Amino acid sequence: MFSQLGDKLQDIFKELRGHGTISESNIDAALRHVRLALLEADVDFQVAKKFIARVKEKALGEAVLRSITPGQQIVKIFHAELSALLGGDAAPLNLEKPGRILIVGLNGSGKTTSSAKLARLLKKQGHAPALIACDLQRPAAIEQLATLGKQIDVPVYTPDPNEKNVQRAAAAALEWHDRDGVNIDIFDTAGRQEIDEALIQELKALKDFLRPQETLSMRQPASKRSASQLVSTMF
Repeated sequence: MFSQLGDKLQDIFKELRGHGTISESNIDAALRHVRLALLEADVDFQVAKKFIARVKEKALGEAVLRSITPGQQIVKIFHAELSALLGGDAAPLNLEKPGRILIVGLNGSGKTTSSAKLARLLKKQGHAPALIACDLQRPAAIEQLATLGKQIDVPVYTPDPNEKNVQRAAAAALEWHDRDGVNIDIFDTAGRQEIDEALIQELKALKDFLRPQETLSMRQPASKRSASQLVSTMF
């Protein structure tokens, strides 16, 4: 998603840089393209609207329009605002012991893939992460996590095929973790097509049991919502 957004924005910025002079019509045209690119990247409509308003206000400033390189100045404004919008000032993850990260969200929101991406990032940073399969509702999710873990060379705990109690599965994973020398556990949990009470209670019980340092929420996919939403990311 973000690589496609980046490609589109680069094209828009390239055109802006090519203008020797900048007018309000130039800026409006660029902002229309940026707004569309953000919405296509699942950024919430109201978030995109406020972003565009902030950029336009700064871009129409006298100092920018009278600059020798107004196109470059506007691109800098875009970059600064995009960094803030996409989490450029986000606080780092709390990785203190016992190093537990809980991944939650609805079906199709990218929990399993995001868990693996996070594990890969932490491994590159010198940590020793492990992936814990806690989605007991979908065997395919467990298989997917095991496959991803193998691809990035990160250990994966898979529960007994007959296990139906997520808290018991998590407890077994912690015992396995102690033997394996892992220092960060990433728990991939079950989702539903819609939020329901059973899911909420299951996740609450698991969170109370694990007491994770971080709980990261993946948002519902764009095809299942009326308005696009900004998906939080660590990458």
